[in-house]
Amino acid sequence: MRMYRILLLLILANTALLASDKIVVSLSGKYPSIKQAIASAQSGDTILVKGGTYYEHNIVVDKSLTIIGEPKAIIDAQEKGFIFEVIVDSVSIIGLTLNNVGLSYTKDFAAIHTRRVSGFLFEKNTFNNPFFAFHIERSKYGTIRQNTINGNAVLEHNSGNGIHLWHSSNIEVVQNQVYQMRDGIYFEFVNNSKVIGNDSRRNLRYGLHFMFSNDDEYRENHFEDNGAGVAVMFSKKILMEKNVFKLNWGTASYGLLLKEIYDADIFGNEFVQNTIGVNADGCTRVVLENNNFINNGWAIKFLGACYDNRLAQNNFMHNAFDVAYYGNINGNSFDNNYWSEYTGYDLDKDNIGDVPFRPVKLFSYVVNQTPETIVLLRSLFVDLINFSEKITPVFTPDNLKDNRPLMHPVK
Repeated sequence: MRMYRILLLLILANTALLASDKIVVSLSGKYPSIKQAIASAQSGDTILVKGGTYYEHNIVVDKSLTIIGEPKAIIDAQEKGFIFEVIVDSVSIIGLTLNNVGLSYTKDFAAIHTRRVSGFLFEKNTFNNPFFAFHIERSKYGTIRQNTINGNAVLEHNSGNGIHLWHSSNIEVVQNQVYQMRDGIYFEFVNNSKVIGNDSRRNLRYGLHFMFSNDDEYRENHFEDNGAGVAVMFSKKILMEKNVFKLNWGTASYGLLLKEIYDADIFGNEFVQNTIGVNADGCTRVVLENNNFINNGWAIKFLGACYDNRLAQNNFMHNAFDVAYYGNINGNSFDNNYWSEYTGYDLDKDNIGDVPFRPVKLFSYVVNQTPETIVLLRSLFVDLINFSEKITPVFTPDNLKDNRPLMHPVK
């Protein structure tokens, strides 16, 4: 009986495949618009869009279709609203150029907007002048892959996000390029999802913005020259691995902001030339391991309520300040890191320094209270007060030290 059921399912699947049709959209053909093609299509059909510019907006996709664009297939919304409104499961949109989404202060117009759908694929599309490129709302089990988003955002209040996900789950955001939006990628109430291999640059606010999103991971992404780098806030069980945070400069800028984060793993990342590499506020049970902090203003700032965090096997190289700390109580562990500022010795040649290293300088406390004093950073006076605090700690926590500092960088 089970074998008969399997054979019946295979026959039905093949019948559906044979019944599916390909509808061609062309400016001079039977279907000169995508709306007309969708109206004539059946679920399971493929719509092929020929090269040309189609002036359409508010295209409602209410059937399970695959919409494929040939080279130079352009849909121009002329800043009048949405382009695609996807309201049904199992829709694929591939290879189109989507231009000039409408701008609104009351509606989140997007080139592709989904609402309560599942099983979608949006791949290899190009977006020019979008308000939002993707707005994914209450959707699940979808893939957004290899798209290019070219924004022209100037001010935050009238700009949208590149890839915006809200109340969604099991979404993969893979190998996209996002430039000059408000936030490159935005997650709010998004669980069990992945952000992998994306390039997010020159965005006004964040390259990536996490809010209230759990059990997610982002790996092998490049975040460069954004207003304030990446923010991960009010979330738990996040894996952040092999990302690059680079050239995020400004008076309130950082590579990575951690705000109220629990049980996160931060492995193998590069923090290079940021005002602050990691800005931690209210973090518990976060592991930072095998990361490189190179040429930052501050490598890590602990602002408060940070407990049971572990920093091990990291390289701290040529930062103005390796660690900044507020308060004189330390609830975190520093172990077996490499510090370019370490001047200790290794008599037994085991690559571990024989005396502990104190990464917090007294002068960092002074700068926290009076930022203007940063101009004294390289002065002899500052070297003297830092040395005196290292010998006899008064302001810095006595147990805030790396008891096993490495003599050579971790490879």
